[in-house]
Amino acid sequence: MNQRKKQVTNSWRLDETYIKVSGKDRFLYRAVDKQGNTIDFLLTKRRMKGSAQKFLNKAIRNNGKPRIINIDKSGANTAGIKTWNKRSFTRKKIKIRRVKYLNNIVEQDHRNIKRRIAISNGFKEFESAQRTLAGIEIINMIRKDQILKPKSSKFKTFCALAS
Repeated sequence: MNQRKKQVTNSWRLDETYIKVSGKDRFLYRAVDKQGNTIDFLLTKRRMKGSAQKFLNKAIRNNGKPRIINIDKSGANTAGIKTWNKRSFTRKKIKIRRVKYLNNIVEQDHRNIKRRIAISNGFKEFESAQRTLAGIEIINMIRKDQILKPKSSKFKTFCALAS
């Protein structure tokens, strides 16, 4: 699990949004816990079961297995969680919950990303989009006070994490 970030709760909200890269839609998978703390993110070229599975594996590897995940009606996310449950060696499976208003917290979190991207007029390259989004997410985690050992200032904390 990630040693730089504070522990998140075991109730997650998972959603995806699209980002324009070279004029094409790319999908940013994001998860937050019930208190709004960022769990993880992943930019993918497609919105499908494999992408959702890759994101879920990354999020669980970095933050531990959640008890329950709230999602919208996305078939890719549902299939990704069901596949993870089938492949899991533990008896406790991840519960899937579809309650629209519970995902409002992750939808609000998307706004911050979208606002920052709109300022820069989108991205030309997929790799630069990944790097920029990683920086934005780090800034959001610092702002949310999710870093275990912050430096003396937010800027120094960002520089330490980015290096």
